[in-house]
Amino acid sequence: MTSSFAPNTTSTVELKPSYNIPVVLVIGSIPLLLVQPLLGGIIGLFGLFLMFQAATLRLRFTATDLDLYRGEELLRRFPYQEWQNWRIFWNPIPILFYFKEIKSIHFLPILFDPNTLKSCLEQRCPRI
Repeated sequence: MTSSFAPNTTSTVELKPSYNIPVVLVIGSIPLLLVQPLLGGIIGLFGLFLMFQAATLRLRFTATDLDLYRGEELLRRFPYQEWQNWRIFWNPIPILFYFKEIKSIHFLPILFDPNTLKSCLEQRCPRI
């Protein structure tokens, strides 16, 4: 799935949710429940947790920050000026988004449209 969307660096872009990872985890946990019930249950619950997060969290790219929202409540602001590096792991099927700020490192599962995420990152905070 490709996106022809090219965001403007001054406009605010809100990423659409992606349920790919949660759905794969939940579906994959079903046969695992028959073989390893505890492990299957843990993976299934983790998939449901990620599904809830994908449904409720939003990433918004602004001109100066990456903002994390739950509904209309701002949870965290990540100013681009504090970013040192970022990477999306496993390009064929993006599963993990990493970025490093001056004071901390963040790992996020890809619960958002990966094409728009990459496009916004490349335009707003090019990799070093």
